[in-house]
Amino acid sequence: MFPAPRADIRVAGVGSLRDVFCLLGSDERVGATESCDYHRGMIGRLHGRVVSEAPDGLVVVDVGGVGYEVLVPLGTLGRCPRDDDGRVTLSVVTHVREDAITLFGFAGEADRAAFRLLNNVAGVGPRIAVSILGALPPSELVGTVLRGDVKKLQSVPGVGKRIAERLALELKDKVTALPMGGPTTPGAVTVVLPAVSAPVALGPLAALVSTLVNMGFKPVDAERVAADLAPRAGEPLADLVRDALKRLVK
Repeated sequence: MFPAPRADIRVAGVGSLRDVFCLLGSDERVGATESCDYHRGMIGRLHGRVVSEAPDGLVVVDVGGVGYEVLVPLGTLGRCPRDDDGRVTLSVVTHVREDAITLFGFAGEADRAAFRLLNNVAGVGPRIAVSILGALPPSELVGTVLRGDVKKLQSVPGVGKRIAERLALELKDKVTALPMGGPTTPGAVTVVLPAVSAPVALGPLAALVSTLVNMGFKPVDAERVAADLAPRAGEPLADLVRDALKRLVK
């Protein structure tokens, strides 16, 4: 499970669990913090059956007979991939502290990347980041930050005015780099519209407008940007969304 220690590392005399994990592959740390909070050399993905769920987001995932406790944002289990046998796949971040190792699970790479991005903001610990993603999935988080909607950020439990303002300021130029979910079928994306009970396959420009509106932008602005990007309708939706967001926040 752990990366092999390098020849120049001496483990003898290590005083804490955190120090052990910092020494093992310390060049692979995530977050560039002295406390070695996140480590890439540990668990990054789990595929198994959910055997218990708690109201605080703590779930137990059975993987080959071993139960892993994982803390997930609200709504994660409803969005994460499942196979025909009902087993879920979670993208995982392993959080290492001196006295504990905690697994945080996410529905996909966009959620996990958003979690790491949020944790780079001063005052936002992993549990607040989970709370934010439970209230604002990545696509909604992007729109909220780009609009500078401090009130919406402040409505998340654990996020005060100062942290909300810091999120809006520090992440404005970073959220568009988050992985955007692309369509499941080339040239189309599955979107659930308010008045429709089943998913509807939309063309690329209509899908772009729908995505931007779901992020909180006005339909007239979304349609204007989509019209500007019409010559590029054949490009991946994720690329169109990124460019649209850059135009909308100018």
